[in-house]
Amino acid sequence: MSAFADWDWDIGSKRIADIEALKKDYQWIEEIHVSPNGESSAVIVNIDEGEFNVCVNGTPWREEPFDKMWNLHYSPDGRLTAIVSEMGEWTMAVDGESWSNTFGYLWKPLFSNDGKTIAAAFQQEMKYGMVVNDVPWENTFGNMTCPTLSKDGTNCSATVQTVETSQAEIFEFQKGSYSVAQNGVVWDRNFVNVWNMSISNDGKAVAAEVRLNLYDYTIAVNGKPWDTIFSCVWEPIFHPDNQSVIAPVRINGKWTLAQDGKIAWGGRFVQLWSPKVLPDGKHMAAIVAPSFGKWTVAVDSVPWKTCFNEMVTDLVFNETGSRIAALGKNNGRWTVIVNGTSWNNSFNRAWTPVFSANGQYVAAKVETNGKYSIAVNDQVWSQSYDAIWGPVFSPDSTKILCCSSSNGKIDRQVIPVKTILK
Repeated sequence: MSAFADWDWDIGSKRIADIEALKKDYQWIEEIHVSPNGESSAVIVNIDEGEFNVCVNGTPWREEPFDKMWNLHYSPDGRLTAIVSEMGEWTMAVDGESWSNTFGYLWKPLFSNDGKTIAAAFQQEMKYGMVVNDVPWENTFGNMTCPTLSKDGTNCSATVQTVETSQAEIFEFQKGSYSVAQNGVVWDRNFVNVWNMSISNDGKAVAAEVRLNLYDYTIAVNGKPWDTIFSCVWEPIFHPDNQSVIAPVRINGKWTLAQDGKIAWGGRFVQLWSPKVLPDGKHMAAIVAPSFGKWTVAVDSVPWKTCFNEMVTDLVFNETGSRIAALGKNNGRWTVIVNGTSWNNSFNRAWTPVFSANGQYVAAKVETNGKYSIAVNDQVWSQSYDAIWGPVFSPDSTKILCCSSSNGKIDRQVIPVKTILK
């Protein structure tokens, strides 16, 4: 059953907040956030010097204000979170309740797919670690980057510095000072550098970009590097079916895909990144540059004929993988490309495409001349607003949910898809 099935899908509009009225009660307000189901909006408000709170649908989170607040987010399960400071100590607040542990600083909130696990990076007494559902790592480190949480929330990992070196100790640096900490436990091997990582669906394995020496790069899985060495690599992913590891790699001056250390694609590209395994597990897609300054998508090593001269990003696919979409930017204008065919409409900005459950429709939030709307299958909705959140398709693919803001008033709307497809 769709995660959206129990949402309100009755066609119509309802007011969820009046931001203009809220501004009269506070010194200032910050960025507005809307819950996944569109039923509530939240905003950090400044009451006075050193006094902050959150208003949800116009109602304050709690009576006592915080010293400072930032990084307001709704979790995937609809809980509202923020990083907050009380008495000079930082922690996470969830639906207005603060975690019991406090830190010198807190940043980078992460959420499991179901939203039940919340993690963040912390600094305490100049040491760094991760805190997961209010439980901090026992081990802390002198340096930490690339915090990552598994989809199921069971594995929280990060790049950590295991050997302290000064700036002048270049030979010690070349011996390897960095590794990966999985739930606070460090791999038994160090590397010169460790960068972006991915965690397997079952949370048991971590794959990361590693630098073996000044010139050689590869992928390491749970501390064991691939046998094959490359001149560069990008962030790996796990195959969802067999747990093999896939990564963009550079060999002989060109980029391609490797799987478990072996070359998986015959094509060679000027650049390649953001690989995806399609739902059937048999096919792969990635963003590529077939030649310098030309960007597109390749499927099973074959690039689409339509190229863009600035950028391709936000590669997505429908539930079966029969349709693939991405954003493309040409001469300062954004559009959507689906299965190699670019939309005729272009925009000042566009956001990640969204497929309906039946794969028939692809929608995107778009902006033209400072006004925001929704486009579906290359047709732009006749309505435009000061801001829009969404779109989300109903489980039966016949409706679209979005929240919009005009003149400071935020409304939750459910409209038939055919309203846009006139």
